[in-house]
Amino acid sequence: MTPYVADPVYLNGQFKPLAEASISPLDRGFLYGDGVYEVIPVYSRRVFRVDEHLKRLQATLDGIKLANPLSADGWKEVVFKLIETAPWEDQSIYLQVTRGTDDKRDHAFPPASVQPTAFAFSSPLVTTPAEIRAKGVAAITVPDLRWSRCDLKVISLLANVLARQQAVDQGCAEALLIRDGFMKEGAASNIFIVKDGVLHAPPKTHLMLPGITYDVILELAESHGQPVKIAEIEETELRAADEVWMTSSTKEILAITTLDGQPIGNGPNAGQPGPLGKQMWQWYQDFKNTVMRKG
Repeated sequence: MTPYVADPVYLNGQFKPLAEASISPLDRGFLYGDGVYEVIPVYSRRVFRVDEHLKRLQATLDGIKLANPLSADGWKEVVFKLIETAPWEDQSIYLQVTRGTDDKRDHAFPPASVQPTAFAFSSPLVTTPAEIRAKGVAAITVPDLRWSRCDLKVISLLANVLARQQAVDQGCAEALLIRDGFMKEGAASNIFIVKDGVLHAPPKTHLMLPGITYDVILELAESHGQPVKIAEIEETELRAADEVWMTSSTKEILAITTLDGQPIGNGPNAGQPGPLGKQMWQWYQDFKNTVMRKG
């Protein structure tokens, strides 16, 4: 066990200490990044929307033509066991499936007799500290150099890694991905903007990963009567926004207050978290405490 991964982990039908879990270097996840993953948040030891997460896992497996090694109920048994044995009340459950281990390196799929590798573990779910949330964070824009199936949650994340590291190298928290003049998402988050009191969200397409937190935010906006516009967001709209947020299960709703060194918004409150972001964060906390933590 490490401070970030609980024992036991799950690997190919067995629960064992992390130090005893091993995978062949010929595994196609290691050789090609040929696999998928899913991350499921847990609050007060209650898993959040496990069916939706497993549905997304299945959709990604289908998208790369990889058989699911477990049924939905089988995955749930794994998830519940990891939650039960981990030391944290709030957790992040990581699931990964690769195309398995062949006896050679070959780009084409291995024979059907090669079984997928299934791996899962629990980590602590750590959200943004209040002092960072109060100030917001800085971000940069970068060209979106990823492939065209960004809706699939695959482990081949090198383009995202390089974009995120470019942000870190400049002292920023996130890189916003621009493709053909439109903002798609962050390297590791979904992005919303606010303009003139309207919440803008990019649509779910093959060029964006559909986040579960993204869905929750749109549901909260609808339930509270908040105007929403779902449409492609031009880079010019992004730069002219009154507010910009990054969202994920760990970031929740986190204001981006400077973009490429320029403050977000206008007037005396430019470069500070905006009122709608603060309100949405509170709605999210209320939802988390009354729904997510109740199971």
